[in-house]
Amino acid sequence: MTRRKIRLSDVALAAGTSTKTVSRVINGDARVSSDTRKRVQGEVDRLGYQVDVMARSLRKGVDDTVGVIVPTIGDPFFATMIEEIESIALEQNLNVFIASNSRTPSTERRVVEGMLARRVAGMIIAPFMTDFGFLANINTPVVFLDRHANGLDSDVVLVDDFAESQKAVIHLASYGHTRIALIVDDLEIETSRKRREGYLAAHVELGLPIDESLQFLGCTNAEAAESSTYKMLAQPGVPTAIFSARSETSLGVVRALHMGNRTDIAMVSFGDFVAADILSPAITVLDHNPRILARIAMERLIALMASGETDFPSETIVPLHMIARGSGELPPTVLEVSA
Repeated sequence: MTRRKIRLSDVALAAGTSTKTVSRVINGDARVSSDTRKRVQGEVDRLGYQVDVMARSLRKGVDDTVGVIVPTIGDPFFATMIEEIESIALEQNLNVFIASNSRTPSTERRVVEGMLARRVAGMIIAPFMTDFGFLANINTPVVFLDRHANGLDSDVVLVDDFAESQKAVIHLASYGHTRIALIVDDLEIETSRKRREGYLAAHVELGLPIDESLQFLGCTNAEAAESSTYKMLAQPGVPTAIFSARSETSLGVVRALHMGNRTDIAMVSFGDFVAADILSPAITVLDHNPRILARIAMERLIALMASGETDFPSETIVPLHMIARGSGELPPTVLEVSA
């Protein structure tokens, strides 16, 4: 025998209240008293009532879902960001669709359009290289995360990549380093480009020579960074310090330094990573905390979804602080020059 579907009115009758009150409890409305909320929730659980998401979506015109798009879920930075967004969404009774753009502009646009086709209530996007001008006339609220969107004036939450990278290099130089290497991702990406610009600006400010042989570009993942670090260690004039411009690439740098028994080389990482604080020496980092950025972005998106106002985009810059753990405070050592 097929069990009849439990309706909102069934819960209201059992709880001795109105369907409107039951709806408010289910949607987390703070105007409901704690006693009523407890009674209604008890009947919801007892009867096994489930929200008809599709029906509610049709009534509202959008789903109670937030779309999240990142370059790759394999990067610990973006994985942590997604975890924080999901946590906040759960508190707000929101669902989350997660997608990767695979660091491909054509895929990125297709994924965004797919989210819109699902009638998501809002989107958080960590953009790659796509021109987002096609969203100019879309009413769906969008908050961009970690970098600006090309071709679109929209809400964004990010850090000052230029100034923070400049600070990292100056920090290393303050301990006597003059040959500071750079490990950085593709320069077509805004964050990578600005971090390299900050690296170069610090050299100019301090009067340090700029050596292109110490700049390893296009390190898109930990493996590429590890390979570049091995090349760096094998070349004449090994640097005494390294600035790794991304947490994922820092993993590769650390692996190469430890495998090559070169932990005497100083290092600062743009962003923390697992086990960075228990290595020997522990890794000095710019605390590029993905949870803080994700929470601010999610709070902003929820406000936009509630107000429907998208005409006055805001830019939120989150300050970073240096966590000095030892690797960034090593003095230069006398190095053997490779043949």
